[in-house]
Parts: sequence; structure tokens; C-alpha cells
Amino acid sequence: MMQVNVLEAKTDLSKLIRMLETKKEDYITVARNGKPIIMMTLINETPVSNRIGIAKGKFTLHGDFDADNDAIADLLSGGAL
Repeated sequence: MMQVNVLEAKTDLSKLIRMLETKKEDYITVARNGKPIIMMTLINETPVSNRIGIAKGKFTLHGDFDADNDAIADLLSGGAL
């Protein structure tokens, strides 16, 4: 962890970003008058293609899972009870 003041962050922003990108620092805290006010870190985006189907094979459904869909739809839409 590295802490810098606001003036240093403004002056050396590119350098601080490079330190994050090269993994020299995990995050950098920016302080005003010695009091931390923000934390800079990299954004680790997970591509959508890696999220779709992530639960495949993690659980199983027993029986006919969709058997009561019509009854549930009637209840939610105010149909006959």
C-alpha cells in the first residue's frame, strides 16, 4: 500500500497508474492533510463470455421442474384460485 497526498497524485497521476498496471502496488491511497480520502485500484473486468454458464454442472434439478408453471402464473396474475 502506498499513500500520496492530493498534490502528488495530481502531479504524478500517470506514474501512479503505471505502478498499479505493473502490479508494483495493489492500491494507492490519496490523502488530504494526512487523512485518506480515496483509494485507487485497477478495475478487473470479467468478460461476459466468462460469466455465462458459470453455474453449469453446479446443481441438479429433480423431477419435472416446470410442472407447476401454469398454476404459478395463475396465482401471480390474479387468475382463478
